Amino acid sequence: MAAVRALPALAAALLLAAAGQASKYSREANEGLAADGGKRREAGEFRVVKLNQIWEKAQRLHLSAVKLAELHSDLKIQEKDELSWKKLKAEGLDEDGEKEAKLRRNLNVIMTKYGMNGKKDSQLVDTNYIKDGTESDTLDDPRLEKLWSKAKTSGKFSDEELDKLWREFKHHKEKIREYNILLETVSRTEDIHKNLINPSEENLVKEEILHNKHRELKEKLRSINQGFERLRKVSHQGYDTSSEFEEPRVIDLWDMAKSANFTEKELESFREELKHFEAKIEKHHHYQKQLEISHQKLKHVEGTGDKDHLNRNKEKYAMLQEKTKELGYKVKKHLQDLSSRISQGLQHNEL
Repeated sequence: MAAVRALPALAAALLLAAAGQASKYSREANEGLAADGGKRREAGEFRVVKLNQIWEKAQRLHLSAVKLAELHSDLKIQEKDELSWKKLKAEGLDEDGEKEAKLRRNLNVIMTKYGMNGKKDSQLVDTNYIKDGTESDTLDDPRLEKLWSKAKTSGKFSDEELDKLWREFKHHKEKIREYNILLETVSRTEDIHKNLINPSEENLVKEEILHNKHRELKEKLRSINQGFERLRKVSHQGYDTSSEFEEPRVIDLWDMAKSANFTEKELESFREELKHFEAKIEKHHHYQKQLEISHQKLKHVEGTGDKDHLNRNKEKYAMLQEKTKELGYKVKKHLQDLSSRISQGLQHNEL
């Protein structure tokens, strides 16, 4: 219980480290390299100081092995984006600060996802990935809870299909959470914009930023609506054996791709790429499960006092941990690239 009471204070400290001073990153955090160079790399996982701080503190929250590996992948993507932004800023290519604002938004999504944003309703209740991931977690939406309850008791799904369906429900929950974070950001920006007395060229630039954010909101809302309709249909009718894709993120991408301004040849090429992407996700899921099993075995062996057996299990666990992190990063980077291409196609539709 003491650990639970400590979470809000810890979260507040993390948010301060993540946000800097509301509108800017500190030079030290974004250069991400400590004065002693090599020593920092030995001590830390990341080249961005604040991400190391988040990573180090997250390990004290007793997240499962799988959740910790997932967080690592999210922070690696954040690191890549922040270092890219640093180069852009040095070249004077983020004068309006929109890319910097998006970085803060993305970090906020990560903090919320892992229960480190200081809000009680978003604090993560960690579960065993294999045994009770579909039992003790919540969906935070009465409509989703009702659909999931009906699906579980319908008798239309095997255990494997229920696991797959649960991943779809969880994915939908994350989409809603990201939408709400963006909506909150847009609302705050609009309030500031409305209170300005004298319009200026700078304010016109900010108006264009607002327009872009509204377009992003529109895309996310469309994806949420399509996703809910799919969940409703699958929950009532069961899985269609002729369905082209199974992974929730791939299904989302394919639905959006069909609405984008792609030629028939481009769409077919995208379909093939999605098949490769889905295979990559399935491989990542396999390693996540192996990592959780290895973690459970390691905890068991630790109690036996057999040092040789313990060392062998530690080596296997470390190998699986690194492989899961690596695959998680590759999956997220591939998803980022595919989403960007679809977003460009959808923007062409609006022109």
